[in-house]
Amino acid sequence: MLQIIKNEWRFLVRSRIFLGLSIAFILTLLVSIFLGNYQTKKQEQTHQNAKDHVRQQWVSIDEMNPHSAAHYGTYVFKPANLLSSLDEGVNSVTGNVLRVEGHVQNEIIHSEASQMQAISRFGKLKPSLLLQYIVPLLLIFLAFNTVSSEKQSGRLKLLILQGAKPLQIILSKTFSVWLYGVLLLVFVVIIYGILNIDSITAEVLIRTGLFFLSYTLYYFIVSGLTVFFSARWQNATLALTSMLGIWIIWTIFLSNILMSSVEKWHPLPSRNEFQSAMKEDRSKGLDGHNPKDKRGLALKEKVLKEYGVDSLSQLPINFDGMRMQADEDYGNSVWDKHFGNNRNVLQKQKQSFQLGGIVNPFISLQNTSMGFMASDNLHHQEFLLQVENYRRVFIKMLNDKQTYGGSKTGNWSWKEDNTFFKSVPDFDHKPIKFSTIIPNYLLDIVLLAIWSIIVVLLIRFGTKKIKIV
Repeated sequence: MLQIIKNEWRFLVRSRIFLGLSIAFILTLLVSIFLGNYQTKKQEQTHQNAKDHVRQQWVSIDEMNPHSAAHYGTYVFKPANLLSSLDEGVNSVTGNVLRVEGHVQNEIIHSEASQMQAISRFGKLKPSLLLQYIVPLLLIFLAFNTVSSEKQSGRLKLLILQGAKPLQIILSKTFSVWLYGVLLLVFVVIIYGILNIDSITAEVLIRTGLFFLSYTLYYFIVSGLTVFFSARWQNATLALTSMLGIWIIWTIFLSNILMSSVEKWHPLPSRNEFQSAMKEDRSKGLDGHNPKDKRGLALKEKVLKEYGVDSLSQLPINFDGMRMQADEDYGNSVWDKHFGNNRNVLQKQKQSFQLGGIVNPFISLQNTSMGFMASDNLHHQEFLLQVENYRRVFIKMLNDKQTYGGSKTGNWSWKEDNTFFKSVPDFDHKPIKFSTIIPNYLLDIVLLAIWSIIVVLLIRFGTKKIKIV
């Protein structure tokens, strides 16, 4: 087998067309890696500058009423992800800026896609685009004639007469084509590593290693099927059209059909429906700005009873701040209900879509590619959850200062000094540890492995029916 693989590569290297195409494609890959890495580094710098600017504004507050500061609020910026330079996933369409303030949970805004030139929205030059779509096409064009040409030239019969088994020949042809895809993938990973050598951690290595594994499995599936068709059909054109048809179905039609079906099976509420439901539930709770609100009056009576006094003026605390926090607590429960429901629906959509990998390995590849590069919707939802948790801590500190900091009920002119505002912590994003989310991608890896085994079995038992001449 090793000798056959060597001979295949000698033939490929002698082909000027192959060398020319390889050089052109490698240069394209190189450009895409540099551009992706440059964009990520630029986003990191922009993010840091914006974060520092907003933080400086906050800690520069001289004197302000804490609840006024809650309305003044701050901004949280989604950090750029080093790994996303290989596969940016959903990051370009999900937005990257969130306003944090009291009484309301704002939506994330300013997605990269919304700021692109119209022509750019059709897709940017990025490594994942080339690795998922173009490399498999190259492998198909390299593999479709590998066995059929040997039949036509009579070399296949000669190889078998010399003792080579049909299974060995077809597997050798498969590995020789697959090796080309693996080498391109190795090239991408090495260049990526060189450009980011100072930022590589154990977490990055694990994610990149599994990213590499998922692509190598998919390339083997594509290479093996194409070589099998080349061996199975007498006509090389038929082998090419068969595999191209499968490639089109996998990458264009089937994935989109399955995604549309999943969205219908597990529908998310529209933006208007979501906001209306949130507003309706929110209106049923306590109104922190309305002293005559029934729920506010009930809270007032409860607090007066707890402190054993007859009026708000006798309280040692500021009841206004307590009412504001009660309003926040109710709003938090409303957000947990609706956002939690959306997360459950998205999880069901993801699980259903993953099952599509049973009939389409390309779906499993996309899932693992985004997941391992921390750029899928699961990681985005985790970021939103962290921001909301920070918002709650942020607002509670301000309300508690209003309540217990020395102000009196009704005294809205009371202000806190700069020392307190400096003590309010900044948002610190905690990237998800891969060990905690690996179960979400095990099915995709298993399905890619099963597809690889199916291809091997297909070659193993399909070679019995191959005609030598």
